[in-house]
Amino acid sequence: MKTRFLSCVLGLLGLLAAPAQAQLATVASPSGPVQAGPYLAVDVATGEVLLERNAGAYWYPASLTKMMTIYIVFEELKAGRLQLGGTLSFSENARAKPASKLVLAAGQSITVEQGLQALVARSANDVATAFGERISGSEPAFAQRMTETAARLGMAATQFRNANGLPDAAQMTTARDMAVLALALIKDFPQYYGYFRTQEFFIGNAKIGPGLKFLDLYAPYAEGMKTGFICASGFNIVGTAVRDGRRLVAVAFGFRRADLRDEFLTRLFDEAFALKTAGSRPKVWQLRDGEGGPATVLPYGECGTIRYDMPGDAVWLGTYGDWRTARNAFDAGQARLGTLGSATLGKEYILPVTSNKVTRQAAIIADLEPAVAQKLCADYRARKSFCEVKKPGDFAAPFSGFWR
Repeated sequence: MKTRFLSCVLGLLGLLAAPAQAQLATVASPSGPVQAGPYLAVDVATGEVLLERNAGAYWYPASLTKMMTIYIVFEELKAGRLQLGGTLSFSENARAKPASKLVLAAGQSITVEQGLQALVARSANDVATAFGERISGSEPAFAQRMTETAARLGMAATQFRNANGLPDAAQMTTARDMAVLALALIKDFPQYYGYFRTQEFFIGNAKIGPGLKFLDLYAPYAEGMKTGFICASGFNIVGTAVRDGRRLVAVAFGFRRADLRDEFLTRLFDEAFALKTAGSRPKVWQLRDGEGGPATVLPYGECGTIRYDMPGDAVWLGTYGDWRTARNAFDAGQARLGTLGSATLGKEYILPVTSNKVTRQAAIIADLEPAVAQKLCADYRARKSFCEVKKPGDFAAPFSGFWR
């Protein structure tokens, strides 16, 4: 045991000396070139790797950690030690975890099934800790089981230190390993896999959600899975999709914005589905694992800020009470652009705006030619509808200029 621990320490020290920033590179996406970390796409039926870059590089998993938490919950359900209708209680330690979380009242509990839904639709840190304590007695003991399970599944470079993915310098994985975990979840628990499609659910009268935006962006092919973010890792995602009878898993790490991450994943799936498999490509478990990284995507001084890095003008179409209504307004604006004869459409930017502790969602069509933006707003105003043209410099926190 001491030898294994020493080997791990030496390995981590070696990582610190590696050129971690080399794991970040420019990739193509529907919005144009963006910075990203490692990625890969795998055929579920064969395990063949269709596309990849630096898939064996170390990375911080962030809330992708909860995929392993869910795997172990599924193990407990299958063994009969947990029941979907059973009670999941919260210790003070679990309740004290930072957001995202459910923020339950003292003494309040939920069902195990609601806990699973909350891990997907809310990425609830308090729920992840509650599961860890329920199953293993403490979160450190549960993290040890997570690491041991990862090793059993062939996730050779993965180490877990908590159940939720909150920052810990020793908690690492790779894109390869997360793909291996996704494959295991699909193949080992087909009876429970559908929980990764959870978009929203209710606890009492409170609606929890929405879940993965990727499910809407890549409809009707997208199935589900999980996102994750901490400052160091950037925005990460594991997604699954079925198209023309084939199921693929894709992993993408290290984006500076969630929308750019989701856009890239849809393009990665499109490119991967266009490639054929015949058993001749390398299998995911054959990829070299645990080399280089991890990079730091967002220094802590920048973390939590919302950045607008699209060069064109933007059209603000109003601010709404929820993301779906704002997205509908964006879609209507895009359709109107087509009606007006625009050769290119803008890019989606749904901006959360907070005032007096209330958050609403601004619907914005981004990166338009100035003349196109002016034409669209003129059309809206002629129809007595709200529309304002915004410049890149207008997008600065706290975004009070987008409250309406």
